[in-house]
Amino acid sequence: MRSPKLAALELKRFGRGKLPRAALVALLLLPLLYGALYLWSFWDPYSRLDKVPVALVNSDRGTTVDGKRLDAGGEITRKLHASKTFDWHEVSEADAAAGLEDGTYYLSLTMPADFSSKIASSGGADPTTSALQVRTNDANNYIVGSISRTVFAEVRSAATANASRGFLDKIFVSFSDLHDKTAEAADGADQLKDGAGKAQQGAKELADGLDTAEEKTGELTGGLKKLDSAAGRLETGTKDVAAGTQTLADKVNGAADKARPFVKDPKNLADSAKLVADTAKVVNNHLGKLTEKAPALAALNKRAATESDNLYTKYCAAPAAGQTLPPAFCAEAKKARDVTAEAALLSADVNTLVGNSGGDLDKLRTQLGDLETTARELAVKAPGLASDLDAAVAKVNALNSGAHKVADGMVQLHTGIGTAAGGSGALGEGVGKLGDGAHSLDGGIFKLVDGSGELAGGLHDGVGKIPDYDQQQRDARTQVMADPVKLASQSLHKAPNYGTGFAPYFIPLSLWVGAMVAYMLIAPLNKRALAVGASPWRVALAGWLPVAGLGAAQVGALMSVLHWGLGLEMARPALTIGFLFLVTCCFAAIVQWLNAKFGAAGRILVLAFLMLQLTSAGGTYPVQTSPGFFNAIHPYLPMSYIVEGLRRLISGGDLTPVWQGCAVLAAFTAGALALTALAARGKQVWTMDRLHPELSL
Repeated sequence: MRSPKLAALELKRFGRGKLPRAALVALLLLPLLYGALYLWSFWDPYSRLDKVPVALVNSDRGTTVDGKRLDAGGEITRKLHASKTFDWHEVSEADAAAGLEDGTYYLSLTMPADFSSKIASSGGADPTTSALQVRTNDANNYIVGSISRTVFAEVRSAATANASRGFLDKIFVSFSDLHDKTAEAADGADQLKDGAGKAQQGAKELADGLDTAEEKTGELTGGLKKLDSAAGRLETGTKDVAAGTQTLADKVNGAADKARPFVKDPKNLADSAKLVADTAKVVNNHLGKLTEKAPALAALNKRAATESDNLYTKYCAAPAAGQTLPPAFCAEAKKARDVTAEAALLSADVNTLVGNSGGDLDKLRTQLGDLETTARELAVKAPGLASDLDAAVAKVNALNSGAHKVADGMVQLHTGIGTAAGGSGALGEGVGKLGDGAHSLDGGIFKLVDGSGELAGGLHDGVGKIPDYDQQQRDARTQVMADPVKLASQSLHKAPNYGTGFAPYFIPLSLWVGAMVAYMLIAPLNKRALAVGASPWRVALAGWLPVAGLGAAQVGALMSVLHWGLGLEMARPALTIGFLFLVTCCFAAIVQWLNAKFGAAGRILVLAFLMLQLTSAGGTYPVQTSPGFFNAIHPYLPMSYIVEGLRRLISGGDLTPVWQGCAVLAAFTAGALALTALAARGKQVWTMDRLHPELSL
């Protein structure tokens, strides 16, 4: 009788009663208890984190900064409720501590009373670091604590960046105010220069008139009229000068009062400017190196991937005669080839991203260079800003006082000239003295014109050197300086949830359990075939085919529930089903051999073999994180290749591990069937141990 017919007879006996039929149905559905239920429970825990109760304690009293209310604790509270990361419960600090201890809450987040005040202190004289207080209780649940550390790290980073932006924006606003006030002072200096020019012109005309009057006393009447007219113009000019110097003094003093708080501590101002310059330089250098190194890195990784692939193909995939290497070396060579290939793809993506962003990177580098240059100039001039400011204010005040005195004197001078026009007694002597005074006045006002010109030029130069940024420019610079480095992450063949990620681990587990239980009901070696002395291979196949057929049905039932019930999406569905058919055939062959060879003890060995595979397959954490024993047995157990192959079939990726897994599974299946045939040959001879076994299960 042939093996398929013997297998059919073995399965046919399950249709002779209700209990055998129920047992057959249980065999078909048993993998669902492991595969579907396990994956269902693990499917997507992160989507239900909003059901996890956690305590939120907002003790922040808030503060006022520059007339604006700052409530950092309330802002974070609103964002946490909106994010729905956890089920937040706003409670008191005592209730949070008690709930964390008795398990009501899995963790607590506390914002202290001075949280906003300490954040605002970054722009004051005594900056202080603020702290979010997170408390966890691993006795309640360790995983929630691990998740919370990742979530709160993001909260902390966002809060820190916001605080830095506020501080830096305040500095840039102060620079803009100083720029505007200095520009106003420069305009006043220009007015002073114009008024002084007019006064000089009047003084020159006055001196010329007095010279003429002194030389031509006979033309005294006409000369005095000219002198009176010139004195009137001079009086007007000096009044304009006095008005200009008063405006200049008011604006300069006002600007100086606002600027002194920023320049009174030159070391702090210089240090801040140097810090800004150094940060801009470091970021600029890193951007340059990224642009420079990205193409070379992509080319080098591509070359390394090609060389690694050629090496693996030459000595492992298609070795020439006499060049066959050990399997362990080929396994490591394959890992090296896969890693270098992945590195080549990633570096190529980075190079493409850098190339596509060339214009933006160049613009950012130019802005960073401008920022560094401006900050270093400010750092150099910081020590002398206070003294220069005080000196400039003193000169402007002195100039204003002198201009008012000149204006008052010109009023008296004009009056005196009018009186002199009606007098004649001491006209000659008075005109001489008046001429001397007019020449002195001409020289003094000439110096005033030069000094006011130098003052205006210096103020205009200062305006050009003080940065003046609009709102958009300030936002761009504060954003870069507050958070200069961003993380650009990319995931290849991303699994959408936990269930999809764990499916390659739980599916083979369920199929192994199905094969294990099947051989509790089906004899590993057909007794009829043994009794008639059939060929050992026929006996082995007759015991293997029923369980392999049941395994195929188990695969169909399990994957149907996982796909249509839980929503498991497979990148390659047909290949996945075919691969699992090979998996269940391999498992059936291994379990059959252990039961056929070792009898009752074989069932214990089946469990032990399952435990070794589960702990060394790398189904949860990478196998490299396990102790050395599990790393050593990892390459020699079939589930290691099954898990790796299913990951590529379900999530996508290179199919090389799948084909390698197929070869390994075929080898295990053939080897196990051969060993089962040897065991069948031994079972055809009856011994005392078979008649009276030492152990029976």
